[in-house]
Amino acid sequence: MNMSANSLLAIGASPLMTFYANEMSEVVSKCGALMVNIGCLDDNQIEGMEAAVKAAKLFGKKWVLDPVGVGMSQIRNRICKQLIEIYSPTVVRGNATEILCLANAEMKQGKIDSSIKSEEALEAAKTLAREIGSVVVISGETDYITDGTNVEMVRNGHPMMKSVTGMGCTASAIIAAFVSVEENPLMAARDAMLLMGVAGERAAGKSEGSGSFSSAFIDELYNLKG
Repeated sequence: MNMSANSLLAIGASPLMTFYANEMSEVVSKCGALMVNIGCLDDNQIEGMEAAVKAAKLFGKKWVLDPVGVGMSQIRNRICKQLIEIYSPTVVRGNATEILCLANAEMKQGKIDSSIKSEEALEAAKTLAREIGSVVVISGETDYITDGTNVEMVRNGHPMMKSVTGMGCTASAIIAAFVSVEENPLMAARDAMLLMGVAGERAAGKSEGSGSFSSAFIDELYNLKG
């Protein structure tokens, strides 16, 4: 969460991280957009996520789903299915394995970090986007963003981004910030992924390894926001 929060601050957004179900209705009513990340599950967080997306639907707020590790357990599969079918996310962002799993397509079992190339999940992503009425983003060496008909590609980025935990979560958080101010979620998601990629490229040129890359990445987001 620290990486995502600092990255949002760097681009001028105002993040609030909470899992507390009892405040969700009030918090979501005041936010620009919501991002739900299923990475660290427990009963309280599941209750909080469900309260958050229920409030997003009630107040007409755009929201982004990051289905971290879907396919690794039945409960993750169930939660994602429920959130998608009942509460209709504006954008779903995951790696190729996660998107293939959500689309019930063939996947390599037991992989959290995708070893499948993003283009291998594109047709599944397009089908998923049409079925659920959401924009679907596949992160990878090439990022694909689709609404089921149109496809946008972002080829920016750097391999070092794979060595830093929270990069995918940060991408989803920045997408949420962008959909809060851009009416077209396809364009918002594309521009968010472009910002991530460019910042990653620039940060890699100033880093000696993954540790210094994290700090440089946030610096580049800050410098690019203007």
